[in-house]
Amino acid sequence: MSTVNEQELNEIVRQVLARLPQDGSAQPSPNPASAPLQSAPSPKNTVAIGADHGGFPLKEALKPTLAELGYSVIDCGTSSTEAVDYPDYACAVAELVSSGRAMRGVMIDGAGIGSCMTANKVPGVRASMCYDISTASNAREHNDANLLTLGAGLIGESLAKQILKTWLSTEFGCGRHAKRVEKIIAVEKQYLKDGK
Repeated sequence: MSTVNEQELNEIVRQVLARLPQDGSAQPSPNPASAPLQSAPSPKNTVAIGADHGGFPLKEALKPTLAELGYSVIDCGTSSTEAVDYPDYACAVAELVSSGRAMRGVMIDGAGIGSCMTANKVPGVRASMCYDISTASNAREHNDANLLTLGAGLIGESLAKQILKTWLSTEFGCGRHAKRVEKIIAVEKQYLKDGK
């Protein structure tokens, strides 16, 4: 499995932390870049993956599945079951997808909801919380989702692997769905333009 080098991941984390409120209302977790790092993979076939403490065991179980499917993996952390804040890791994964350094992202927390909300704040990210094969297929075919969130406390390892495989193998349907995805992107651009 490939990972980004330490300097690259530290820059992503720096960008994420720079976006957090500076008034003390949010305290960032320790740097998610605590695991050993190697050279950066090609973004074309790269999946960024992250988890909070509740999602850590499932993240570790899914990494070999990604490798078996032929994907390079960028592990954004966390690296243990010690308590951390999911927004930090969801942002790290979303930043890699948004910047094009990863073609897709996967984020795992207890329910998948908070990470989905967080990731969708990052421009260019269309995160989808999936809890079965139908939602995984729909998220890709209809919405061209580029980041998957999973709830480790809600689904088991076997189902998570099936969801992941379906989500990664389902192509965007284009056609009538393309117009709707373009409207999602237009809403995002409008709010970015207005500075809201």
